Amino acid sequence: MAKELNINNDYTNLISQSADVYKQGQFNATVAVNTALVETYWQIGKYIVEFEQKGKQKAEYGTALIDNLSKDLATALGKGFSRSNLIYMRLFYSEFPKSEKASHFLSWSHYVELFKIQDKLERSFYL
Repeated sequence: MAKELNINNDYTNLISQSADVYKQGQFNATVAVNTALVETYWQIGKYIVEFEQKGKQKAEYGTALIDNLSKDLATALGKGFSRSNLIYMRLFYSEFPKSEKASHFLSWSHYVELFKIQDKLERSFYL
């Protein structure tokens, strides 16, 4: 025969504390995943720029690098490597050549929306 639980203030506090710590854990996990994703996309952008430039100051254009890279990465890794996303990764690195200057409070989708703003002054205002 199971004993009935006496619901009192201590038990109510247990529920509240458990819920609070769980919610905080979820938030912390979301922030950690977002930070890792932003850093990962910055790094991929860096790799693309360095590959394109091959040690030169400017890249040679006219190659199908982004198209081929998009297909190959999507095949190997799945979603997230569309042509436009790779272009945004490259732009992300170009705009923030030192990753610590990028805000880790913004998600990748925030950066993508900001990169759609063509005017750099306007974009910097929102950043």
